[in-house]
Amino acid sequence: MKAQIFSVSLPGCSIIPLPRFSSYVTPPNFASFSSTHNPSKNLPYGFHKPLIWVHKTTGWKSNCGGGGSLIVQCGSNEENDDGFYIRRCVELARKGVGYTSPNPMVGCVIVKDGKIVGEGFHPKAGQPHAEVFALRDAGDMAENATAYVSLEPCNHFGRTPPCTEALVKAKVKKVVVGMVDPNPIVASKGVDRLRNAGIEVVVGVEEDLCKRLNEAYIHRMLTGRPLLTLRYSLSVNGNLLDLLGDRVTDRNGYYSRLLQEYDAVVLSSSLFGEKLSIPASQEPGANQPSMIIMHKKHSSSNQIPLVINEATGKVIIFTDDITAANSEMTQRAIETVAVDTINLDVILDYCNRQGLCSVLLDMRGNFSEFEDLVKEGIKKRYINKFVTEILPVWNGRAETDPLMPLKSIEQGIKVVNLQSKASDQSIVFEGYLKF
Repeated sequence: MKAQIFSVSLPGCSIIPLPRFSSYVTPPNFASFSSTHNPSKNLPYGFHKPLIWVHKTTGWKSNCGGGGSLIVQCGSNEENDDGFYIRRCVELARKGVGYTSPNPMVGCVIVKDGKIVGEGFHPKAGQPHAEVFALRDAGDMAENATAYVSLEPCNHFGRTPPCTEALVKAKVKKVVVGMVDPNPIVASKGVDRLRNAGIEVVVGVEEDLCKRLNEAYIHRMLTGRPLLTLRYSLSVNGNLLDLLGDRVTDRNGYYSRLLQEYDAVVLSSSLFGEKLSIPASQEPGANQPSMIIMHKKHSSSNQIPLVINEATGKVIIFTDDITAANSEMTQRAIETVAVDTINLDVILDYCNRQGLCSVLLDMRGNFSEFEDLVKEGIKKRYINKFVTEILPVWNGRAETDPLMPLKSIEQGIKVVNLQSKASDQSIVFEGYLKF
C-alpha cells in the first residue's frame, strides 16, 4: 500500500502530516497522545502538563484529496494553562472536605518550566496553609516558578504566619489566584502585598469553580450565618417520607457524602429508638459532623435517647424542656442548650459562634417538629439549598407537611443550578433557592 503525504497550512498551528490509509487498513493508534479532556480527574502527583492536541479524522476532502487524517498541534494558550492548574488546585483542596472549618478549603500548585514541582492543600484548621505545603514540596525549585492557588493567600498572622511572606521568601515570580478571599481581614490585601513585592499576580481564573468549592465559607463571611441546606425525602407521587433509600448511607452514597461535607446536621429526637444510632459518614477518613438534636417539650419522645452514646461526632442537645438539661447529660459529657423556643435563629447563631460554615436540616422523624423551622427559613430567607431524595415508593399523604409553606407561596421561589443524580434506586435533586 502506498502512503500519500499531504500538508495544510493553518495560522498559529503546526501540522503533523500523516499518511492516508485505505479504509480497509487499521487506522493509526492515537492512544499515546495525551488528552486534555477532564484534566482535573485522576491526575497523579508530579504529572506533566499535556500538549493540546486536536484530532481531525473526517472532512477536509476538498483540501486533502478525501479520507485523510490530520493531527493539528496549536500553540499553548496561557489562559487555558492557568485554568488547568487552578482546577488541579481545586482537586487538591477537596481533600480537606469536612476538616477545615472555619477556614476555607484551599489547594496550591507550584509550576516551573511546564512541570509541577510542588503541591499542597490545607488539611485542617490550625495547620499550615496550602501554599506552605506546596512550597515545602517544591523546595529550591520554587524560585522563579509560578504558584497557583485556588484562594487568595492570606497576609495576616492568625494561628499560622502569612502565606504571602512564604511566597515572597521563596522568590516565586508569578502567582495565579482563583478568587479573592471575601474575609475582610484578607480581601485583596494578600494580592496587594505580592504585587508590592514585585510578583506578577493574576486574579479570577476559574473563579466560579473556586466559589462553588467554598460556597459555605463565602456565605458565612458575607452574611454572618452558616449555609443552610434542607434535606427531605419524597415518594414518586410527591408525598413526604420518613425514609432514606437503600445504600445511600453506605460509602459513596449521597447521604454518606453529605455527612462528610457538612459541619453540622440538625435532627429530631423523635427519629431515634433503641435500634437507631446517630448517623455517621462512611467515607474513608471522614470527619463526622456535629449532631444537633432537637428535643421539644411536647414531642412524642419524652426523654433524650440514650443511643447518642454511640455517636462518633460531637452531640449537642437543643431543648425547650429545662428538665431535660439534667445532670445525666452533664455526666455523659453531652452539651445541652436550653432555650425558650427552638428556632433557626438560635441554632444558626450557635453554629456561627462555633465556627461552623454549613448546616444540614435533615427532615426525618416527627415532621411537625420541622414545620415552624421551615416557615422561619422561608420567611427569613435562611434556607439556601435543598437536597431532595425521590424514592421508588408510592404512598399516601402525611398528616403533617412541613413543606406547605413552600407549596403555598403564590409566586413561588425560583430554583437555580438544579442538578440530579442517581444513588442506587433513588434519584437525588440538589438546587438553590433564589428569593
